Amino acid sequence: MTMIGIIGGSGVYEITEKADECTKQLVKTDYGEVEVSILDIFNKKVAFIPRHASGHSIPPHRINFRANIDALKKIGVTKIIATNSVGSMNLEMPPGSFVIPDDFLDFSQDRKKTFYEDKVVHIDVTEAYCPQLRDVLADCGDVILGGTYVCTEGPRFETPAEIKMFKMLGGDLVGMTGVPEVTLAREREICYNSICIVSNYASGISEEELTIDEVFEMIKQKEAELLELIYNFIRNVDETSDCTCNHALDGAEI
Repeated sequence: MTMIGIIGGSGVYEITEKADECTKQLVKTDYGEVEVSILDIFNKKVAFIPRHASGHSIPPHRINFRANIDALKKIGVTKIIATNSVGSMNLEMPPGSFVIPDDFLDFSQDRKKTFYEDKVVHIDVTEAYCPQLRDVLADCGDVILGGTYVCTEGPRFETPAEIKMFKMLGGDLVGMTGVPEVTLAREREICYNSICIVSNYASGISEEELTIDEVFEMIKQKEAELLELIYNFIRNVDETSDCTCNHALDGAEI
């Protein structure tokens, strides 16, 4: 059975509002066990994982990205949409915006970033985020299409000098959880895209000190709109459609 996968970021711990049924499943992987919520929404099967766990108990640098992605693959997920709270370095992407990124810069430091540690596999990330899912999201709500996501290690926020550097390199958004999630999904040949919720302007752009409280406050303000965007995606996406993402290992293995 094919499923749609949803990975909830900060403040997004469940999507049961429109679910006809919800069960919990403990999925065993080579990288650890993952509890997945299996929901029936619009007569489709949806697998949901809160990235930080209930209550936001797992910090970004301790997330078991490989277990999460592998668990979704094992239960039949073919398309994943993730939500990511981000700071903006681009004045045209103000707080409260929903941005669908199309590229990333990776400045994370101490994470397991591949499933292939004992063999050589070079996946292509020319289109880092699935364009097929981007097109679906474009018709699901008020979103900004395109932008470069910069992933930092965390859990601290970035310095003004780092933000200045990221801007010079072409970054638009900054967060702590987008990588390696996006590339691990590609290695498992799953379509993946992200809804980036801009919670604030980044350090040095914002005149205020950054706090996690403002992240949660913005998520709360935008919760209804975000959930509607997710539900519209579930309603409109064809989880059985073929995509180049589903063949990412063709020609990648040596």
